[in-house]
Amino acid sequence: MKRILVAMSGGVDSSVAAFLLKQAGHNIEGCYMKIWLDETDVFGECPWQKDIDDARSVADQLGIPFRIVNLIEEYRERVVDYMIQGYQSGITPNPDVMCNREIKFGAFLEYAIKEGFDAIATGHYVQSKTNDPGITELWEGMDKNKDQSYFLALLNQDQAARGLFPVGNIAKPALRDIARHAGLVNADKKDSQGICFIGKIKIGDFLQEYIPNKPGNIVSTEGKVLGKHNGLHRFTLGQRKGMGIPSNADNQFYVVIAKDYQKNELVVAFESPSTPKLYTREVIVRNLAWNGEAITEERNLLAKPRYRDPSQVIRATPENYKMRIRFKVPQRALTPGQILAFYEGERLLGGGVYETIL
Repeated sequence: MKRILVAMSGGVDSSVAAFLLKQAGHNIEGCYMKIWLDETDVFGECPWQKDIDDARSVADQLGIPFRIVNLIEEYRERVVDYMIQGYQSGITPNPDVMCNREIKFGAFLEYAIKEGFDAIATGHYVQSKTNDPGITELWEGMDKNKDQSYFLALLNQDQAARGLFPVGNIAKPALRDIARHAGLVNADKKDSQGICFIGKIKIGDFLQEYIPNKPGNIVSTEGKVLGKHNGLHRFTLGQRKGMGIPSNADNQFYVVIAKDYQKNELVVAFESPSTPKLYTREVIVRNLAWNGEAITEERNLLAKPRYRDPSQVIRATPENYKMRIRFKVPQRALTPGQILAFYEGERLLGGGVYETIL
C-alpha cells in the first residue's frame, strides 16, 4: 500500500484512475491543480470551477480527501512564458509536453513529495513497467487511439519512477463503462480539448495579447506578393489554412514552407511531394531527455515526429549533447521547437526538441 496523490482534473480518466487505486487498497488523496486565473479574465474559456466541482464530487463519492494546489505562478513561469518566448523567437513550442515535465511531474510532484506522498497518479494513457535492474519503463497505452506516451517524452527516470498510470492498460470505451458502473458523476463528461487556459480562443488571438503584430508580405518562392500577414509568430511550417489567400484554378492550396525573419515574409507554395523545404529526412534535436539509459552510440530507433504520427524508422547519431536524426522516409513540415519522441518498439525511451531542420 502506497500513499498516492492523484491529479484529478475533473475528467473521467483521472477519476477512474483514483477509483482503481482506491479499489486496489492504496491510501490516496485527490488533488486539483489550479494553473490559471479565473473565468472573468480575457481568456475566460477554461471552466476550472466546473472541473473542481466535478473532481471534488468524485472524491466525495470515493470517500477520499480532496485538496486544491495553486500552481498558477509555476505554470505561468514554466509553461506560458516558455510558449510566448518560443513564438517570439520564431519557433513553435509544445506547451503540453512542457506542462507534463515542468508542472505535473515537476511542481506538482515536488509538492506531493513535500507533503509526504510516495507517488503521484494521473489519467494518462501510458503503461509503466519496472524491469529487473529496477528501472521504470514507460510504454504506449494499450488503447492506441488514446496513447499519450508522446507527451511524456521529456520526463527523466526520477520523474517516471514516481508516476502511476492506472488507466494505461484500459481502452477508453471500457474506461467509461467502469465509470458508469461505479456511478461516477462525470462518467459521460466530454474529454477536454486543447490547452486549458486558452480554451476556445485561437492561439493567434492569445498571442496578440503578448506579442505585437508585425505585418508583412506573404510571398511565393519566386518572391511574388500574394497577400499580407499580421506577424510570423501566427504561423507554423506546413500550415494550410488561415493565410487568406485563395487556391488556384486546379484547387491547389498554399502551404507555409518558410518564415523569413530578415524580410518579415511568409513564404508559401502549392503542396506536392517535391515542394521545396516542406519535406525533410534529416534534423538536429537538442534538449535530450531519457527515461532510462541515454543513447550514446549511433543506432537505429523508432521515433514519433509529432503526436498522432505513426512511429518512423530513424538512424540516431549522438553529436555534442545533441542528436542527428535521419528518417528512412521523408517527413512533412517538421518544425523547430516541436518534440521528437524516441521509441524501441512500444517502449518510450525519451525525446528532444527540434533545433534545426536540414
